[in-house]
Amino acid sequence: MSVTSRGELTAVMIFRNFIYYIKEAFCSIFRNGWMSFASVSVVTVTLLMLGSFILLNKNVEFLAAEIKNQVEIIARVEETLPPPEVERLRAQVIQLEKVAEVRFVSKEEALQNLKAQLGDVVAGYEEEGRNPLRDSFEIRTVIPEDIPEVAAELAALPGIAEVDYGADVVPKLFSVTNMVKWIGMAFMVGLAVTAVFLIANTIKLTVTARAKEIMIMKWVGATEWFIRWPFVFEGMLLGAVGALIPTLILQRLYAEAFTWTRINLYFLPLVEPEAILGELTKLLLLLGASIGTLGSIFSIRRFLKV
Repeated sequence: MSVTSRGELTAVMIFRNFIYYIKEAFCSIFRNGWMSFASVSVVTVTLLMLGSFILLNKNVEFLAAEIKNQVEIIARVEETLPPPEVERLRAQVIQLEKVAEVRFVSKEEALQNLKAQLGDVVAGYEEEGRNPLRDSFEIRTVIPEDIPEVAAELAALPGIAEVDYGADVVPKLFSVTNMVKWIGMAFMVGLAVTAVFLIANTIKLTVTARAKEIMIMKWVGATEWFIRWPFVFEGMLLGAVGALIPTLILQRLYAEAFTWTRINLYFLPLVEPEAILGELTKLLLLLGASIGTLGSIFSIRRFLKV
């Protein structure tokens, strides 16, 4: 027999075995209908919880990032500083390593901004010589967490009279957002581990029901992987179906929630559905199939030791 014919024969055998594995997997799913339903239900409920928390966590992170990006430093200039020195000071501020953006705000512009917010409360201060505000710089950092450090550098520059960035609030804000991030990651890992445990034990019921069949196949000479592959495909299919259901539910609910929020809570920013649902779909389907596969492998392992 030629090398080519041997290779063709091997390919045919692999294909036939693959068809057998898939057929056995589907037959087992329908033969053990209630157990299959239980497995899919466990995957669905667990991944629905996990997916919901992922969406919530991503939006909390997005909201926290939006808040952090709005935090800026206000550096007020000394009143006696002449315009050329103000421009020189601006050049110094721009050259600071962690500064991303600097905007000069004259005291006249600052008064107009205050008037837009407070209305007639500032009436009378527009007259020459009565403006109590100072020229200032509005400064944004490359990374919001660098604000305290940059504020300290600004305070040391000659010509800067006062630096304000909410020293009592900003560090607490950063601490809270970081804590939310880590709590979210820990909770998602915990849910994923719980899903593996629950699904492995649910699939174990299906494997236990076929224990005699597995032992007979082992005794007549079937290899471990020949016995194992139908269960692997069965777990993969159950996990994928169980993941598909919460994926479709979450896609619909999130799209509707996003639209409702844009209309009724327009001030609350949410992640665009196009930016999150695609990745969530891939993650849940991959996670569902992987969990189902691992559950089958772990569940059948002890029945192969005969």
